[in-house]
Amino acid sequence: MIEVRRGAERYRGGDPNAGIESLHAFSFGPHFDPDNLRFGALIACNEERLAAGAGFDEHPHRDTEIVTWVIEGELTHRDSAGHETTVRPGDLQRLSSAGGVRHVERNTSDRPLRFVQMWLAPTEFGGEPSYEVVRGIADGTPYAVPRADAMLHLRRLADGERTAVPDAARAYVHVVRGAVRLGGQALRAGDAARITDGAGLELTGLAASECLVWEMAAEPRHG
Repeated sequence: MIEVRRGAERYRGGDPNAGIESLHAFSFGPHFDPDNLRFGALIACNEERLAAGAGFDEHPHRDTEIVTWVIEGELTHRDSAGHETTVRPGDLQRLSSAGGVRHVERNTSDRPLRFVQMWLAPTEFGGEPSYEVVRGIADGTPYAVPRADAMLHLRRLADGERTAVPDAARAYVHVVRGAVRLGGQALRAGDAARITDGAGLELTGLAASECLVWEMAAEPRHG
């Protein structure tokens, strides 16, 4: 089964007066939809836009796997475990909050920042936080998030190019840029597809495109 969610259907959050625009794919903060709490391990997929100098002040996380993909601009990250980095387009950032961590996310440049941030529920709770940035991740490179029993695939497609969607109990496709075709439906930037028990599916580029594709188990397994 393929369920398409359009970018225009996302819940608008953030604080525009502070230069923060957020588009939420799932229930988030004050927006509660009991029928849209999660899909597989994925509990948030936020498109964030930060004006120059804007950002999220120090705030806590616990028992959440946080994966961030920068589309344009530069994201400055600082956390209570002593990590301080600048994440740029093509870099993949993962923060495993585990037993608890605090962090700051800001646009310290003079240019707009746009990124996608995805939160996943872990299969086990507690432990020590960890942090990683993969610089310049290549097309098609799978990135494992073991604590969430999930795998992220980056797909960059030219017009007419095809790529397989992983055969998985749950797969989630988020179109970052461009447009693709999936199962007879066109998806454009900001659109997403939630796939249950898919097999033999393909993404076809309708223009130069970039997609984030999650491969996940059917239900979270807590240890």
